[in-house]
Amino acid sequence: MKEKIHECIDHPDRLEQLYQSDKKGFTIAFLDLYPEIARHDVAGFWKVRLDYANQKTAKVQAGKVDIIRLVMACVFTGLLIKIPQLFGFDPEASFFYEKNAALVVFFGLSFYAFLSRKVFETWQAVSVLLLFGLTAVYINVLPAHSGSDSIELVYIHLPLMLWCLYGLVFIDFRLKDRSLRMDFIKHNGDLVVLGAVILIAGGLLAGITLGLFYAIDLRIEQFYFDYVIIWGLVSVPIVATFILRTYPNVASKIAPIIARIFTPLVLVTLVVYLISIAVTGKDPYNDRDFLIVFNLMLLGVMALVVFSVSETSDDKKQRFNEAILLALTVVTLLINLVALSAILYRLGEYGFTPNRIAVLGSNLLVFGNLILIMVDLYRINFKNADIKKVEQTISAYLPVYTFWTIFMVFVLPWLIGFR
Repeated sequence: MKEKIHECIDHPDRLEQLYQSDKKGFTIAFLDLYPEIARHDVAGFWKVRLDYANQKTAKVQAGKVDIIRLVMACVFTGLLIKIPQLFGFDPEASFFYEKNAALVVFFGLSFYAFLSRKVFETWQAVSVLLLFGLTAVYINVLPAHSGSDSIELVYIHLPLMLWCLYGLVFIDFRLKDRSLRMDFIKHNGDLVVLGAVILIAGGLLAGITLGLFYAIDLRIEQFYFDYVIIWGLVSVPIVATFILRTYPNVASKIAPIIARIFTPLVLVTLVVYLISIAVTGKDPYNDRDFLIVFNLMLLGVMALVVFSVSETSDDKKQRFNEAILLALTVVTLLINLVALSAILYRLGEYGFTPNRIAVLGSNLLVFGNLILIMVDLYRINFKNADIKKVEQTISAYLPVYTFWTIFMVFVLPWLIGFR
C-alpha cells in the first residue's frame, strides 16, 4: 500500500480510488508514510482528512464483531494451551509446553488474522492449517528426551520458524511484495512494545488479586495460575494485535521513541563492554558459558538494529539516528567477528557438535546480514542514499533466516542421528 501511495501521490483521483478500496489499510500506510511525502500539497490535505476521520471514529472503531472475533481467538488459543488438563496427561512428562507453546501462540495469531480478514481465501487457510498440523505432528513424535542437543535445538528454532510462517499469513501470501515484509517487522516491534505494557499491567493485576484473596485466607494461587495466567499469557499477542489493528496510532508513536532512545544507549554499552573484555582478560575462546552469553547478546543487538531501521525508515532526514545505526552496526560486526573466531577455534579444538553447528550457522547468517546493512548505511551517511535501501536489504534477507530455521527443525536432527 505504501508503494502504491508513493506512485499516486501526484494523482488525486488515483489516491481516492486507493482509499475507497481499503480505507483502513490506506489510513495506516499513509500516516506512516506522511513524513516522506509531506512536501506534496495533496499530502497535507489527506493528512487533515484522515486525522479528522480518526478523531470522529475513534470511539467506535472496535465494533461488536471485532470484539467477538477477539474473544473467539483468545478462547480457542486458551483451549489449545490447556490440552494437557482437558485430556488428563502430565505436560512435564510429555514436554508439552516445550514442544507446543510456540505452536499454540502463532497458530492463535494466524487464526485471529484469518478471522479479521474481509476477504477469506480458502486455499490460504487450508495451506496454513496443513503447515501447522504437519509441524505439530512432527514436533510431537520426536524423541521426548532432554539429553539430545539436536532435539533441544529444534525447540529453540521452532518459534523462529513459526514466526516466519505467521509472517506469511500477515503479508497475505504476497511473497514478491518486499514492502510488506518490512511492515511485518515493524508490526512485530510495535507488538513487543504493546505486549510488554500489557504484561506489566497483567502482572500488577495478578499481584493485587492474589494479595487480596490471601488477606481473607483464600489460597487461589494454583487456580489463578492454571486458568487465568496461562490463558492470559497466550492471549497477550492476540490482544496486542487487536489493539494495533483497531487503534494503529497507539504504538506507532511509542516504538520510534524507544528505538531512538535505546539505540545510542546500546551503542555506548557495547563499546564499554568490549573495552571491559580487553581489560578483564575474559576469554570467549575457552569459556563456553561466556561464549553463549556473547552470542545471545549479538542476536539481541541484531534484532535492535533491524527494529531501529524499521522505525527510522519513515523519516528521510534523521542524520543523527542514521550515524548511530552505522556505528552500532560496525560495533556489532566486531562482536560478531570475535564470536565467529571463538566458534571456529572451538571447532578446531573440540570438533563438531549440534550446538556448535547451530551457533556457527546463526553467526554466519547474522554476519552476512550485518555486512549488507553496514554497506547500505555507509552509502546513506556518506553518499546521501535513501534509507529505504536498508529496508529493502533487510526484507530481501528474511527468507535466508526462514530456510535456516527449516533446516534446523526438519533436517539437522536427522543428519546427526538425534545426538
